[in-house]
Amino acid sequence: MKKSITKTRIRYSETDQMGVVYHGNYAQFFELGRTEWMRSLGVTYKDMELSGIMLPVISINFKFIKSALYDDVLTIKTILKKKPMVKIEFDYEIVNQNDELICTGSSVLAFMNSKTMKPTRCPDHLLKGLGY
Repeated sequence: MKKSITKTRIRYSETDQMGVVYHGNYAQFFELGRTEWMRSLGVTYKDMELSGIMLPVISINFKFIKSALYDDVLTIKTILKKKPMVKIEFDYEIVNQNDELICTGSSVLAFMNSKTMKPTRCPDHLLKGLGY
């Protein structure tokens, strides 16, 4: 599975006084998309951490196109860019319930050994789940 779709409804606490989603929340939307993408492969962050691997974000980019508003239902499309090695790279598209593009972006995460705090290879079970 190279892509996944996740839906979320905007809560009041995610907006400013005008009912517009605060821009900092988009990092959480991308994280929601990533975690559900992994879960669809039978892998969770919790499982990875228990096995000694962490996934810190090393870069993240956003392009804001239209405001998301309180009570909107957003669809987060998470797309794996290429075969993960020491890094895993994603692209994102977020649309509202009217299928209007709200935001696009990308992120890069690194597989890190939690004991040595050094980069490590993508776990074999994740590669296998992706068909590599």
